Amino acid sequence: MVSQKGDETMRRTLVIFKPDAVNRSLIGRILTRFEEKGLKIVGMKMERLNVYKLKQHYEHLTNKPFFEELLDYMSSIPCILAVIEGKDAVAVVRRLAGETCGRDASPGTIRGDFSMSTQTNLIHASENDEVAKYEIDRFFKPEEMFSYDKMNFNWIYCRSEKGMYTEIKDKGKSVEEIEHAKKKMMEMEQKKEQ
Repeated sequence: MVSQKGDETMRRTLVIFKPDAVNRSLIGRILTRFEEKGLKIVGMKMERLNVYKLKQHYEHLTNKPFFEELLDYMSSIPCILAVIEGKDAVAVVRRLAGETCGRDASPGTIRGDFSMSTQTNLIHASENDEVAKYEIDRFFKPEEMFSYDKMNFNWIYCRSEKGMYTEIKDKGKSVEEIEHAKKKMMEMEQKKEQ
């Protein structure tokens, strides 16, 4: 899912902190990994997931023998849901999460460090951009997500990765105005380096 500002380089993904992460008091440690990587939290809430939403969410697992157990587990206590934004957010979050089965996940990943299971594997992470859009829409209303500038944004991405000129261009500015804005931004960056 593209960020609300329309910046094609910044994507959004859904992360669900599952009941085992909540019960084991690992929310802060896991969330810190996303933030330290440079990802931005643009929406977060606690919710006890109802079976109807869970059946929609796990529809692709309906025929699996563990489906009912999964529904019971995911609805047993409240979960934390988060919308996370960043460049290639879906792929980055999935790499941080690690393999689905905690026993198979590499050390250094969230599941590799904290999980031994396939089902109780701490978090759900959207599998691609298209799925992320559907999942975010399923669990979040537009007004529950926020656009804001992070103070450390300039230290996370280089100029070409930021997509900083996209927003200016989208506002219908002339070429001269865009060039002027680029010049101003470069001057600001040079001042920061001094």
